[in-house]
Amino acid sequence: MQILTREAGNIVILDIVGEIRRSHLVEITLHQAVKSQLEQGKRDVLLNLEKVDFIDSFGVGEMLASYISIQNLGGKIKLIRISRKLSVVFKIVGLERVFEVFDSEVDALQSFARP
Repeated sequence: MQILTREAGNIVILDIVGEIRRSHLVEITLHQAVKSQLEQGKRDVLLNLEKVDFIDSFGVGEMLASYISIQNLGGKIKLIRISRKLSVVFKIVGLERVFEVFDSEVDALQSFARP
């Protein structure tokens, strides 16, 4: 998994490429990447999952840990561009009730301004 970081105003966008799963080859986990942003004072995070085609139970745990860390600091985390395959996993484990998911980056970014 590779995580590319960019910003749009006060919102951090993490473009994730590859599989979100337990691996000894991963240099940084998703939750570590999110915590790094939180340590820098960033509170709103948008995860771009367009190039993610697999997530395992470890990855689900990383997503939930990221959500909790951000919520505890009063921030928001949202998702964009999840594949049909990931959408099925999200429904099975109930993540679609936890995360707001958008098809468009513009719509997701605008949603951060709403209460």
